[in-house]
Amino acid sequence: MAKFELKLPKMGESVAEATITSWLKNVGDTIEADEAVFEIATDKVDSEVPSEVDGVLIEKLFEVDDLVQVGQTIAVIETEGEATASTEAPKAEPAQEEVAPVEVAEVAKTVVAAKETTAPVVSSGDRFYSPLVRNIAKQEGISQAELDGISGSGKDGRVTKNDILAFIDNRGSQPTPAKDVAKETPKSQPASTKTVEKKQAAAPVVASGEDELIEMSRMGKLIAHHMVESVQTAAHVQSFIEADVTKIWNWRKKVKDDFFKREGENLTFTPIFMEAVAKALRDFPMMNISLQGDTVIKKKHINLGMAAALGDGNLIVPVIKDADQLNLVGMTKKVNDLATRARNNKLKPDDIAGGTYTVTNVGTFGSIMGTPIINQPQVGILALGAIRKVPAVVETPDGDFIGIRYRMFLSHSYDHRVVNGALGGQFVKAVKDYLEAWDSNREI
Repeated sequence: MAKFELKLPKMGESVAEATITSWLKNVGDTIEADEAVFEIATDKVDSEVPSEVDGVLIEKLFEVDDLVQVGQTIAVIETEGEATASTEAPKAEPAQEEVAPVEVAEVAKTVVAAKETTAPVVSSGDRFYSPLVRNIAKQEGISQAELDGISGSGKDGRVTKNDILAFIDNRGSQPTPAKDVAKETPKSQPASTKTVEKKQAAAPVVASGEDELIEMSRMGKLIAHHMVESVQTAAHVQSFIEADVTKIWNWRKKVKDDFFKREGENLTFTPIFMEAVAKALRDFPMMNISLQGDTVIKKKHINLGMAAALGDGNLIVPVIKDADQLNLVGMTKKVNDLATRARNNKLKPDDIAGGTYTVTNVGTFGSIMGTPIINQPQVGILALGAIRKVPAVVETPDGDFIGIRYRMFLSHSYDHRVVNGALGGQFVKAVKDYLEAWDSNREI
């Protein structure tokens, strides 16, 4: 018999950790390869993690609501036959045999830590605390009453690792008692002044009796954190341009019914816009980059993120891999597939990983333009405004005239640390040019 370590898979450049939301298998259960073992949640996607082997689950190293890092071993599965490469090294290579005991020892330490149950606090009633939370409480001297008073952000209101760490940070920053402040305050500043300043900084938002209190969802909290982090990281600046998409509007109206009969797919505007963005990224590869410290990483692949709204109001960004290599039929099928699985919460971690540039369609909700926040670690994001039928000046060889045209605004947000105004403007201008140069006789 051999043991296989089931690890948390990599889920994209910007995702380093995930929360275990539920176990689908119990210790002793038989598991088949590709069968889901547990469910995880990140700020981007909820997903199942399948087993890579056939076997029996013999050990769980973490519990529900525990925060796990990418690459950490979550469970141990016993398999038939020789040990797999994930857990034991081949005997023919002595150098690897020396490494294996160290790895086993590290796993053993993790098991001991995860199973720590001697904390001075216990679960009671509707309040369940994972071993990790109880262990942190024990190490930090948090009483049962303090722990019971923490508002949990996990499933069913459970207290997570982040909740208790946030409580510890806030507890350490509480205003010092008046007698201590008086001792530490310099004579040049009265103790009462410092106390007032602290109270003003920590002033809570007061809700009236008629207000409704709504707890943010777990995904909502994580998205909020990443949005603030992105604004604090990147120097956001925007460029706006208006595109005439009358040719595209009329062409799509002409071919969409035949396309559906032939391909069984709805031809929306999204794949057409994605095709134009992919072409522009190929023309301006320095928009297809990431910044790591002082080093610019120029991406080889053009992987377009496609922001999609979920039923609960949150957003998710599935990724179209190698978008510049797809024809319009392939792009349409990919866009429809990702959009459908996003709405049904069926995306896998790989579906939201590896994006190099993002497009968001604010026009879906009637907005004519927007100023989107960059999806880190990318350096640009394009917002597509609503297509409007408007009167516009039309230039012809015979002179100018006023005509009814279909027009839309493109809003380009980019990181001014590495993308200057010229590049940011030229890129969105290229997208406009590709859209306006659409071939009205194009076959698909």
